[in-house]
Amino acid sequence: MNYHPKITQAGVDMIQISKIQYGGWPNCYKISNDHLDLIVTTDVGPRIIFFGFKNGENQFYVKTDEAGLTGGSEWHIFGGHRLWHAPEVAERTYAPDNHKVQVEQIIDGLRLTSQTEPCGIQKAIEIHLSETKSSVKVKHILINNGVWTVPLAAWALSVMRAGGVAIVPHAERIEFPQQLTPTHSITLWGYTRMSDSRWTWGERYIFLRQDETSTKPQKLGILNTHGWAGYLRDGNLFVKKFDYTPSAKYSDINCNFETFTNDEMLELESLGPLQQLEPRKKVQHWEEWSLFSGVKTPSTDDEVDEYILPLLGN
Repeated sequence: MNYHPKITQAGVDMIQISKIQYGGWPNCYKISNDHLDLIVTTDVGPRIIFFGFKNGENQFYVKTDEAGLTGGSEWHIFGGHRLWHAPEVAERTYAPDNHKVQVEQIIDGLRLTSQTEPCGIQKAIEIHLSETKSSVKVKHILINNGVWTVPLAAWALSVMRAGGVAIVPHAERIEFPQQLTPTHSITLWGYTRMSDSRWTWGERYIFLRQDETSTKPQKLGILNTHGWAGYLRDGNLFVKKFDYTPSAKYSDINCNFETFTNDEMLELESLGPLQQLEPRKKVQHWEEWSLFSGVKTPSTDDEVDEYILPLLGN
């Protein structure tokens, strides 16, 4: 496999790709435009281990005592952005991604491809960096190299560094009796505590704050009909956009978005539709990430509408 190809100037003039060392991993690649830096490692993964403004700090969390590790049979969170497949099953979900991945240069970024997991699924992530904007499109691919059909959904998880707040929109509010049927579902886990002070349950938005002093994890799933969620920390707003298909069925009691936090980090997670992935077939799931600076931190629904919605462009 071509683990470390010769990297030439990317096919788009304003995108640069270079081989570097990062976080103890010797074989990493930095992808940059005039606004953003992304770093991937090919020593494990596929993982996007860094995302931030050009020459700025990492918006992703990286677990210090796991940075640079390779090999072994134990799964590591590592940090950064990863690809899983739902629903969460210990034997399948936590298959270690501790081994080298193939890297291939594409016209506007890179493609990372893993080895096939014991369950028969192979993962790939493509990075398509905008030439002129502080945004990137990330394509997630699951390939069934096994002999059995596998029920699954693509699951894309971004692990954000501590100290920020997640902002998740509800479906459109419709007054009684204009609509009598439900608009969306909210899923709680056995350890979710709705009274936890990290939550704010607004009428139009849900807020979840990351708190390094709170050791008990919290998690929420939702049918996110707006197709976006954000994480705001120190004035920097990370937004991920993703598809919502009204006719689709989603994992975890119909969730296409989930968020999880503990005392170290907070995750923003989008999910594609549940499907039966047949042998030799693949499924794709797209996200678009954007990064904004100088954004005020909202504490109410109206402040989200004022500070954040104008940045979304839709």
